[in-house]
Amino acid sequence: MSVVSGPWSVVRGPLHERAVWLSGAGRLAVPRVKMQRTNFETLDVYRLAEKLADEIWTVVATWDRFARETVGMQMVRAANSIGANIAEGTGRGSFQDNRRFVRTARASLNETKHWLRRAHRRRVLTLDAIHKIKPIVDELAPRLNALLEICRKCFETAFGGESHGQLTTDD
Repeated sequence: MSVVSGPWSVVRGPLHERAVWLSGAGRLAVPRVKMQRTNFETLDVYRLAEKLADEIWTVVATWDRFARETVGMQMVRAANSIGANIAEGTGRGSFQDNRRFVRTARASLNETKHWLRRAHRRRVLTLDAIHKIKPIVDELAPRLNALLEICRKCFETAFGGESHGQLTTDD
């Protein structure tokens, strides 16, 4: 085994023996392992959701404690939920489940918009942040709707004919 020094001390060995000591934190962390991509990671809509969540995280991290713990945390959770629901939906075994999770992702986008409006109204969003976040939000909504349409078409292709009932009632 070898030790690499720096702000992180890394012990290299078999995967189950690897550990990372966080300098000053007094704790061990699991090393990062490159994971193989799954289907959801190749979706442009998922990547866009990740981009939005990361941008919001970066912005909120700069806010004062009160703004961060009230509006900021809610906004980060809502934005993270968009991509998480896309990922969970693609892991489900049915088109109906996938479509339900995409709808939930769309609802999380609406919640994110609500918190962005609150942050803007309360003057914690900078113009720079608005210029970075708004185009992502504006592009994400139609892409989620397109993903819903793809789910509907997949269902129709798999089961023949038009989808009736639960698949089209709340679009």
